[in-house]
Amino acid sequence: MTTLPFAELHAFCDGDAPHTGNPAAVVLLDEPLDDETLAGIARSNNLSETAYLLAEAEDHWSLRWFTPGAEVDFCGHATLASGAWLLDHGRVKGDAARFSTRSGPMSVARTGTPGRYAMDFPAIDVKRLDAFPGGIAGLGGASPAEVYELVRAEPWPWYMVVYEAAQSVTALQPDMRILKESGALWSVTAPGGEGSDFVSRLFAPAIGIDEDPVTGSAHCALGPFWAGRLGRDVLAARQTGPRPGEIHVRAGRAAPAKGRVGLEGRARPFVEGRITL
Repeated sequence: MTTLPFAELHAFCDGDAPHTGNPAAVVLLDEPLDDETLAGIARSNNLSETAYLLAEAEDHWSLRWFTPGAEVDFCGHATLASGAWLLDHGRVKGDAARFSTRSGPMSVARTGTPGRYAMDFPAIDVKRLDAFPGGIAGLGGASPAEVYELVRAEPWPWYMVVYEAAQSVTALQPDMRILKESGALWSVTAPGGEGSDFVSRLFAPAIGIDEDPVTGSAHCALGPFWAGRLGRDVLAARQTGPRPGEIHVRAGRAAPAKGRVGLEGRARPFVEGRITL
């Protein structure tokens, strides 16, 4: 019988408010497990993401992410949860937890604010589409102003749908059946709203997540986009929906490096224990 350290944290939570942000499971491995077992644990956890950590060197881990339905190339909130757990449990000797992932190197470090962490992630480019993609009718609500596609190597398309008003984003009541059949991920966003520079939501029934509460990877595209659109490199963002949360973005000249984006957010511990296989 094998047991593994396990924790659930709520990443990018809404300040200190409980039961906000995006739940993520963190599982610490002492040796590689086969993909079927990793997928099975993620299905049993039934959270939007389960992160698996395997030590490679001092302060350095390999990191993989599984939804209940698929392995993904990038998950921001589960990376934040992983880094926060490692830092808070004394497993990091230096200034940051560093990760090797399918999307390249990433890191999570403490900030000067207790409970708040800084992330160094890859920026994601977007390209404007001349025509609206199939499946967009599943979003319902107001007509969007523009649609972009994220430029990345996922096996499924990922669209960024831009609305003129934050209220249009918060009022959406999508048809998940249509969105699932589209085979795509759908980020929806607009400027302003609730004291932030921009708001967003993320619908991903195609990979087993109807609505993702607060999506770090999406902000690696949203942040640079709105920085360019609004003319500011440091932005406050909110993801609305049933479990709202906040993310602070550093893009452009404020980014950690060229081609990167800095995110800051909180992570609240919720459950700690062990998984028995």
